Amino acid sequence: MDGSPILTQMPKVGHSLDRRTARDLIAEKLMVLIATNMLRPGDELPGERELANVLHVSRETVRGAIQTLSARGIVEVSQGSRTRVANVDLSHVTVTIATPNAIDSYDLDSVHAARLHIELKIVGDAAERIDEETLAKLDSLLEAQRLGGDDSMRFLICDREFHLAIYRACGNPLLSDFVTDLYTYMMDHRRSAMSRPGAIAASYRDHSEIVDSLRRRDREAVVAAFRHHLMRIYETTRELLAEDGQNRAKVKEINSTR
Repeated sequence: MDGSPILTQMPKVGHSLDRRTARDLIAEKLMVLIATNMLRPGDELPGERELANVLHVSRETVRGAIQTLSARGIVEVSQGSRTRVANVDLSHVTVTIATPNAIDSYDLDSVHAARLHIELKIVGDAAERIDEETLAKLDSLLEAQRLGGDDSMRFLICDREFHLAIYRACGNPLLSDFVTDLYTYMMDHRRSAMSRPGAIAASYRDHSEIVDSLRRRDREAVVAAFRHHLMRIYETTRELLAEDGQNRAKVKEINSTR
């Protein structure tokens, strides 16, 4: 299981992959989830079996990765309870080409325009190149998303693997890494958005339509499905940013009257 293409297709994250083990690569994947605020300090990690299923490796590999992160103080392992994310700053970690803070420094409209321009080309290419192994992986990730219910953290872990599998299918690793940076934009807001009622169900429907279109190798349908998906992400993120602005204005008003 540990020979899965998911390991050989990992972005280099600024390092050589030579002599690195499956455990190291999964530890790095988990670090990326923390660095992008998909997992936050205090969050309980999903169980070994669940992570192994989503990341397509063995439970032993997941266990070794968690031990590696524990030794570095990134997660806290307690006997008889779930592993938790420690209170640690990983903003320096390079996700693919840039650190998380780099992409978050751009405004929402710029990032959205870039995703429409680049990501739709990439997923269109993926529709023409995708293989049966990747389609099978997407099917298993859809099932994991369904079983995750309303847990936004678990959904987003699957969501990241889902998107990256499609990006890699385009056949251009540089473009795949670049669009992955765009995907990580304001992940803390994405998690809040996915916590809203109906948000996970809507994304699951989007994903199902995307996979159906990919299975037909229908470039036009895949691009249309992804465009719809990206527009919904844009709208919900814009709503959250507007709410944040209103809340900050109220706090400022309250403070000014004291």
